[in-house]
Amino acid sequence: MASKSVSVVIPVYNERENTPLMHDELTTVLSACGRDYELIFVDDGSTDGTRECLKELAATDANTKSIFFRRNYGQSAAMLAGLQHANCDYVVTIDGDLQNDPADIPMMLAKLDQGYDLVHGWRKDRQDKLFSRKLPSRAANWLISKTTGFPINDLGCTLKAIRREIASQIELYGEMHRFIPILANRLGANSTEVITNHRARQFGSTKYGIGRTTRVLMDLMTVKFLTSYLASPMKLFGKLGLWVLLIGFLSCLVTLGMKLFSGIDMTGNPLLLLGAISAILSVQFFSLGLLGEMCVRIYYGHENHSPYQVRELINFEQPQIIPFRKVA
Repeated sequence: MASKSVSVVIPVYNERENTPLMHDELTTVLSACGRDYELIFVDDGSTDGTRECLKELAATDANTKSIFFRRNYGQSAAMLAGLQHANCDYVVTIDGDLQNDPADIPMMLAKLDQGYDLVHGWRKDRQDKLFSRKLPSRAANWLISKTTGFPINDLGCTLKAIRREIASQIELYGEMHRFIPILANRLGANSTEVITNHRARQFGSTKYGIGRTTRVLMDLMTVKFLTSYLASPMKLFGKLGLWVLLIGFLSCLVTLGMKLFSGIDMTGNPLLLLGAISAILSVQFFSLGLLGEMCVRIYYGHENHSPYQVRELINFEQPQIIPFRKVA
């Protein structure tokens, strides 16, 4: 049986020094695998000469394809563009900063050959700063794993290998790229986690800092809703409604008791007012947030809108956006 072909998606943003080195490493590794392959570099609005570098690489290597955004849209949009334009059997995603090691790709592809749908990397010996990167990441991974029930050690590792039929159904917007394994699991993907090599950054600077923590928490709430309550939202809102009803009932009961046994006025009781207002406001805010997320899914998923705009495509035979394949 012929070996499965491989599309490698590399989002880049101001990685002028790293891009040619990444191209050389990927070409060496994939050529040794004996598989047909394509390299899809997605330039997320770089301003440091990365665009010119990619054009030079594409001019000399027919296996190298480039997607150029009109401006910086973020890693999720860049990842989505690469997944939508991938044409091979397997899709590998990898950071363009050289911290992920391309030498791990053959091992991950072998896992897909064994029958897995998705293989995600674990940077067990991560070469990053302890307090600004490693500790917040560990805390976030623990919280996400406990909240979603999906066992994972390193959700933030970009190095992943995915079957194309799964990759083509993953919908990314906002900053949801870090939740790809969980979104794939929702689609029924059989996934596994493998230890991968992680290297210190040589050139450029990281595009992420500790400030992304709040965004991760907001995305976690979205993912939890999508994975647990998308098909039946009433399970969530009904549960909240029952708790609010219980709190309201207990507040009224306590207020009535205070009126009967202590003579305290019911209408001016702060316990009753605070409980009722806090419960109603909290439900309203969370409901508005979740409904907003559903509107975004409808906008991007059913109207064929895209969260990015492409300026130019190089070495693509059919330069059009491949729409999502809908799943029930």
